[in-house]
Amino acid sequence: MTMRAIADRRGEHAAGHPDEVREVHERLVHASQVASRQIEVRSGRRVHVIEAGEGSPVLFLHGSSEASLALLTPDVAGASRGLSLLGRLEGVRAIAVDRPGYGLSEPVHYSHHRYREAAVEFLDEVLDELKLDRPTLAGSSMGGTWALWYALARPERVRRLALLTAAPLLPGTRVPAPLRVMAAPVIGGLLARLKPDAKMVIRFMSMMGEKDTIGRYPDLIEALVVAGKDPIASAAGLNEYRAAISGFGWRHSLVVRPEELRGLTSPTLLIWGDHDPLGGVEVAQAIAALVPNAQLEVLPAGHVPWLGNPERVSELLSRFVRPESAG
Repeated sequence: MTMRAIADRRGEHAAGHPDEVREVHERLVHASQVASRQIEVRSGRRVHVIEAGEGSPVLFLHGSSEASLALLTPDVAGASRGLSLLGRLEGVRAIAVDRPGYGLSEPVHYSHHRYREAAVEFLDEVLDELKLDRPTLAGSSMGGTWALWYALARPERVRRLALLTAAPLLPGTRVPAPLRVMAAPVIGGLLARLKPDAKMVIRFMSMMGEKDTIGRYPDLIEALVVAGKDPIASAAGLNEYRAAISGFGWRHSLVVRPEELRGLTSPTLLIWGDHDPLGGVEVAQAIAALVPNAQLEVLPAGHVPWLGNPERVSELLSRFVRPESAG
């Protein structure tokens, strides 16, 4: 059954995402030869997931202002083979989830007072519906923060934890200038209503340290442009930025405390770009020193290490997730 048929059957139009968004999803999912479906979680909301491969399960959580498609878009060199990040993984059952409001998932409205709790509740529902027993959680950017929050709140449900880039709200990290602007009360609202084009996406990704890599991913640029025109995804991003960022930086009440990291029980893989605008190598090393069972890999990258290092990131992640890697 095609993604369009699934969407129509499950009432995807009720979520309100524009047709252009669904069409880009359908095309890239078909090209990547992965499965795509809607699940209905306990609260009644519909959540979109992409699934690929067989093996030890890993649940992926994407960052802000993007969706699970970020894991599907191959670079120019690998386009003929369709080698996205998910396509390069070996011995892994990958399940990529569109977080609330992004991609093709329905939105969730929350205040910054319950932002962390809402993230944990969302993942409770997703893991229950997917019947996943202690998967690895892998997150990029804010998706990594959600994965970390969940591992801290539900250690019995997380076998391993992989942060694929610097995660916001970790101790020592800072708010990059473009994110601070997007969270501003007036300017952020105006920016959220802008219709981005490819030049705007490339400029933003350059400010996030990926000037030399984003051009290799034309499908990702297109997906980010289309997502920026989706009022539901734009509202989700604005809500998230304002929940996590105050006028002085990260919202203090949400910052992960060093003592929390010292109590993290899940073996943890940290993949960090050496020029990530959220924090340099010294920040990564300080965080790795706090986590009892951490492996740190620093790569030549900005905030999205797999764009410039897809083979290395997929190798690290596949080896980390597979059962034989467990110590």
